[in-house]
Amino acid sequence: MTDGLASSGRVEALWTKRAHRGPMDDARELTLVEGKGVLGSADRSRTRQVTIISDERWARVEATLGWLPDPSVRRANVLVRGVTLALRRGDVLCLGEARVRIKGETRPCERMDEAAAGLRLALGADLGGGLYGEVLTGGVVRVGDPVRWEAPEPPTVPLKD
Repeated sequence: MTDGLASSGRVEALWTKRAHRGPMDDARELTLVEGKGVLGSADRSRTRQVTIISDERWARVEATLGWLPDPSVRRANVLVRGVTLALRRGDVLCLGEARVRIKGETRPCERMDEAAAGLRLALGADLGGGLYGEVLTGGVVRVGDPVRWEAPEPPTVPLKD
């Protein structure tokens, strides 16, 4: 990681939701189900099947708030470290055994200010709310598992006769 554009990292924390708007439960592992999302989680949709935040970006919240809330208040499923979460719509992020196609940025909502005053504003820039995606390949994701961006396939060049 020499230029801040790390290509691999690790899973630092995992959470799931028992009920819509309910508390986030810590987990040592999650099962991601292809085309569905986090097994047993209350909040699943067709495209927003799993949400991912960056530990490095979360730590920058402290500079804005003056203190660092527990990252579970962000209400994401996966906290990663050591991999740059740039908005890479269409790219694939590998989380342990699973593969997730990134669909977009998760924008902080009013629930963030319910959790900690000023949190929504603190997360508002630089992908502070993280990313969301759809599960392409299901599998178990554990704390400590590797995280990396899957290399895109090179463009095909027609062969000349």
